[in-house]
Amino acid sequence: MRDLDDTDLRILELLAEDARRPFAAIGETVGLSGPAVSDRVSRLEDAGVIRQFTVDIDRSTLRGGVPVLVEATVPADQVESVRETVAAAEAVEHVFTAADGTLTVFARAPENRVRSWVTELFGDDATDLDVTLVDDVRWTPNVGGGEFALECAECGNTVTAEGTSTRLGGDAYHFCCSSCEARFVDRYERLEEGA
Repeated sequence: MRDLDDTDLRILELLAEDARRPFAAIGETVGLSGPAVSDRVSRLEDAGVIRQFTVDIDRSTLRGGVPVLVEATVPADQVESVRETVAAAEAVEHVFTAADGTLTVFARAPENRVRSWVTELFGDDATDLDVTLVDDVRWTPNVGGGEFALECAECGNTVTAEGTSTRLGGDAYHFCCSSCEARFVDRYERLEEGA
């Protein structure tokens, strides 16, 4: 298991700016060949750093509406269900859950009915609502400043350069040491035999 280096971080930055950027163009920027960039991206996917490639849609060009931020205080036992309900609403683009259970929602509410739309969206589930009209929206992904740390699939410790990885059933698993890997693989194989 190798650590993430500056080249990996730069590749992530370039992909965050434009996920369709050709590997050859990324390679020119970071001083690698296109196939070398492809290999690094594959390793980042296997390590779980890159989960998917997606598209950043300017929803204002597809659907009108008033951009709003809604901060909602929800009882602790209802946070999960309210979050799922709100996230499924057509006008909702992002839902953030804070550690204290507060939900912050970015959406495009129907024009001339922001108040009633928010009330319908949360119903009686929210004890407090704060609605802010948004003037401008920009997504600026940044991968700098973060530490790359995989978690051991067996014990939860941080996987360092001495760690190991294995692929089971098509999924990649990472371990802090060979002992954790052996315990995990043994348990996995016993479960597979019993299935």
